Amino acid sequence: MEATPSLACANKCVFCWRHHTNPVGKSWQWNMDDPLQIVNSAIEQHLKMIKQMKGVPGVTLERLTEGMSPRHCALSLVGEPIMYPEINTLIDELHRRRISTFLVTNAQFPEKIKDLKPITQLYVSVDAATKDSLKAIDRPLFGDFWERFIDSLTALRDKHQRTVYRLTLVKGWNTEDIDAYFNLFSIGKPDFIEIKGVTYCGTSSTSKLTMENVPWHADVKAFSEALALKSGGDYEVACEHVHSCCVLLAKTDKFKIDGQWYTWIDYEKFHDLVASGKPFDSKDYMALTPSWAVYGAQEGGFDPIQLRYKKERNHHKKSTQSTSIPG
Repeated sequence: MEATPSLACANKCVFCWRHHTNPVGKSWQWNMDDPLQIVNSAIEQHLKMIKQMKGVPGVTLERLTEGMSPRHCALSLVGEPIMYPEINTLIDELHRRRISTFLVTNAQFPEKIKDLKPITQLYVSVDAATKDSLKAIDRPLFGDFWERFIDSLTALRDKHQRTVYRLTLVKGWNTEDIDAYFNLFSIGKPDFIEIKGVTYCGTSSTSKLTMENVPWHADVKAFSEALALKSGGDYEVACEHVHSCCVLLAKTDKFKIDGQWYTWIDYEKFHDLVASGKPFDSKDYMALTPSWAVYGAQEGGFDPIQLRYKKERNHHKKSTQSTSIPG
């Protein structure tokens, strides 16, 4: 389930898929919905969307039924979710229903990161590695955006659950600064670095991006391998998802055990740990990575159990006979 408790953001990123139709601000200044109402409404809207897939060719009853019981929630659909004043109460409500939480923050609210309750996985968007390039790509509202960015990475270091630097590569904008990106590793010491190619979202008066700015998966792989090499073994390329143009670096000493990667999540264990109320960290709910998800696997991250449905298209030849068109 994809959702957000806040449409607003403190950045105006050049690759934002909303083309800046959403509000911006440095602090919360809008009417606030109740956390329970947001969760209930999110699930309700999710179910409506899933029901629309009933009868669609290629959609199995098993997958349709599974989709009707959301187990995971990505709080990253749009905006800056961490701005929402009751974010911790909302997280509690999701966890009470044993729905996992994946939250992405744009690294402009370090105090909010410090106050955030344990979640399944916390991402910080690292859209650039230098002050000038971050200003050009994220177009932040805050004058002290770089200080806030560094403070956010520092706050991430003190979290005990799974933490991620999320790098969105924009060809011609931020794909050359290997050394500068590496320098940021020691600040946040994330469990993972997720590197993905930017998604082109069409033309807009607010963005100059074109398809030329979208890297190939080979470009993302080359960048990831260079970054892993720069880390001197602290991080290695662990997984890839070819059809998402995405590569994952993982902390070697934490998630590689006896030559095998444990980058996946034991969700039931996570919810049990949350319910216990006792402190825990990311190693307590890690799970073995399946062979098809490991970097370099022939499947490229695509689960071989899943079958891709290809629609049969019968294109009838156009008639050469002239036909009158009414009206």
